[in-house]
Amino acid sequence: MGDAAIRTVVEAIHSSPTQAVVYLCGGASLALGWLMSVPGASNTLLESVVPYSRVSMVQLLGRVPSQHCSQALAKEMALLAYNRALKLSKPGYPVLGVGFTGSLVTSRPKRGDHRFFLSMRASDRILESSVTLTKNLRSREEEDKVSSCALIQAMAKACQVSGTLDSGLTESEVPYESETHFTEEQELEQLINGHLCCKIYPFSGEAHGSDEDRKIILPGSFNPLHEGHLKLLEVAMSVCGGGYPCFEISAINADKPPLTIAQIKDRVKQFEVVGKTIIVSNQPYFYKKAELFPGSSFVIGADTAARLVNPKYYEGSIKRMLEILGDCKRTGCTFLVGGRNVDGVFKVLEDVDIPEEIIDMFISIPADIFRMDISSTEIRKKQGGGTN
Repeated sequence: MGDAAIRTVVEAIHSSPTQAVVYLCGGASLALGWLMSVPGASNTLLESVVPYSRVSMVQLLGRVPSQHCSQALAKEMALLAYNRALKLSKPGYPVLGVGFTGSLVTSRPKRGDHRFFLSMRASDRILESSVTLTKNLRSREEEDKVSSCALIQAMAKACQVSGTLDSGLTESEVPYESETHFTEEQELEQLINGHLCCKIYPFSGEAHGSDEDRKIILPGSFNPLHEGHLKLLEVAMSVCGGGYPCFEISAINADKPPLTIAQIKDRVKQFEVVGKTIIVSNQPYFYKKAELFPGSSFVIGADTAARLVNPKYYEGSIKRMLEILGDCKRTGCTFLVGGRNVDGVFKVLEDVDIPEEIIDMFISIPADIFRMDISSTEIRKKQGGGTN
C-alpha cells in the first residue's frame, strides 16, 4: 500500500463489527484496493459495485439521474447500498451503505469543477461531505488518491473507529461536511414509506450477532407475543440444526392499512422484554421476504403453508404459483412447518398437498416435539381486544 497511516485506519475499520456495501462512480478507486489488500476485508466488505457506464448507473438507480456528480446522487447511492447491506449482512451486525460520485481529471479538459461527493448511510444517521478540487494541480491518480483518502476517513468515522489521514487537500480545498441523525420514529417512517427495507432490533444480547449467516425467521403480527411463538422458534432451531433465530413483523399488510409507528414500537417492546431479536420489514408477501432475506428458513404454520401453495393467491394459476415459489427456492429459502389448529382440526405439513417441484423447500416440525394450540387471536378475545 505504501502508506502506513492508511493501513492503520483500514485495519481499524476491519476490526469493527460494521459490514458495508460500497457503490463508487467516477473516482476513489484506490480505496477499494486499500480495503481489500489489508487482511480482514471480508469482515467489512459485503459487496462493492462500480457503476461507471451510464447504463450501469441507470440499472442501479432504476432511473436516469438528472446529474451524474452531485450530493443527491451520492446520498441515493448510499441508501441503495445500505438496503443492500441489510440483505447481505450477518444478523445483528451494524451495516453501512457507502455512496461516492466524482468528476476528476480525464483525458480531455473539463469546463466544470473537479469535485467529489460522499455519503455514508448508517441505521440512525447520514454522514455527507463534498470537496471541490483545485484544477490543474494534480494528476488523475493524485486526485483519485485524495478522494480515496477522504472515503476511507469517512468510513472510519461511520464505523466509529479512530484514525486520521492526511488527505493532501490544500488550505483552499475545504470539505463541506454534514451529519444528519434519525430518531427511531423517523427510521420507522422511512420503512413504512418504502425507503428502508427493514430495521433490525438485535435484542438477543449477542455481542455483534452470530457467525451464522442463515436467519431462522418466525414471521407474524405478534399481537400479542406469547409462549407458543417463543417455543416454536426454539424447536425450529433444533430441527434445522442452527442459524440465527429472529422474529419478523411486516409494517405493511396485504389487506389492511399499514401499522402505525406506535403499534410497531409497542410490538417491538415485547421482544426487548424477553431478549429476542426482531426484524421490522415492509414486505407482507413471502416471495418478497425471500428476496429480502436470501438463504433464510421461515417458520410457519400448516395453515400458512396451505395458503402458500394455493393457486387462488396467484390469480388462480398453478404455473404462476410454481414460478414465484421457484424463485423463493432459488434464493436458498426453506419453510419449517409446524402443526396448527385450523377450524378445530389440528393439521401438519403432511396434510398439505405440496407440488413435487417445490416439496424439498418444506420441512416438517413433528407434532410430537411441538404442539401448542394457543393463538394471539384467542388471547386478544379473552383480553377484550377483538380480533384485529
